[in-house]
Amino acid sequence: MKVGYVLPMGDSAAEGPGSAGRYAVVREQAKRAEDVGYDSIWVYDHLLFRPDGVDWTLGTWEAWTVMSALAEATEQVEIGSLVLCNQFRNPAVLAKMAHTLDEVSGGRLILGVGAGWNEAEFDAFGLPFDHRVSRLEEALQIIRPLLRDGYVDFSGKYYTVRDCEILPRSPRPHGPPLMVGAFSPRTVRLAVRFADQWNTGFWATPEDAAPHVGIFESAITELEPKIAPEKTIVAAVAFEHLLAGPPDVETTINGTATEIAEAIAAHEAAGVTHLQISVLPSVEEAISCVEEALAIWRR
Repeated sequence: MKVGYVLPMGDSAAEGPGSAGRYAVVREQAKRAEDVGYDSIWVYDHLLFRPDGVDWTLGTWEAWTVMSALAEATEQVEIGSLVLCNQFRNPAVLAKMAHTLDEVSGGRLILGVGAGWNEAEFDAFGLPFDHRVSRLEEALQIIRPLLRDGYVDFSGKYYTVRDCEILPRSPRPHGPPLMVGAFSPRTVRLAVRFADQWNTGFWATPEDAAPHVGIFESAITELEPKIAPEKTIVAAVAFEHLLAGPPDVETTINGTATEIAEAIAAHEAAGVTHLQISVLPSVEEAISCVEEALAIWRR
């Protein structure tokens, strides 16, 4: 199983205004993750958050800009999006961007996409919130062939791409792998139809993730893909004594480094191929403890 590190891209409601690190902090943590042996680094894709019960706007850095910079700042780790919101970027242009970033990174990109869910950012930036899954379904019919073959001709209700060809292409013959983040039965079926990897989160244990994994396995049985997507999961490791408030996610891994290592091992035993770990908060004590857990799990 591969293990990735989710970078601190934005403010946390539990940590308060201004908790988003400057890019120098993001870069430093990315390089540290590479040095200690994480297989990948991940950025999430949001424009802002305005959660219920919080009377201030949570800010975040723009994902693609950061990913592009990290492609130069690092040398070996895979660089993934967890996940890009489909409606923030035209799908054909996104595929062009992906080929280019895969070239810049030396073939290290994992292109994660999803339908989006945070209505506040759609409204704030003037983006349509309607028919998100239908738009994603059309987008995937553009993105996948452009990644794999470098060509598509597609006409749909939301997107039309005519005689579109991408040149030059990624250093990898079939382009970067495509990951789809999905929770509902309909979006999970899209992942099974189009993606190389399926992602869901945040789940501390395989038991927490079981209902969504069940949807995924049912979709595989129903659709019978030639090659089933890999199962990837995001898990948050929370150090509540270091947080100003409760974690922003429903289930979290807690405990000592040994207990965290046991939780990582449980996901591996459940057939997860890539686990992305989000450390809450991203401060030295927490980061070091998870690094120790990673070393224990490897041993």
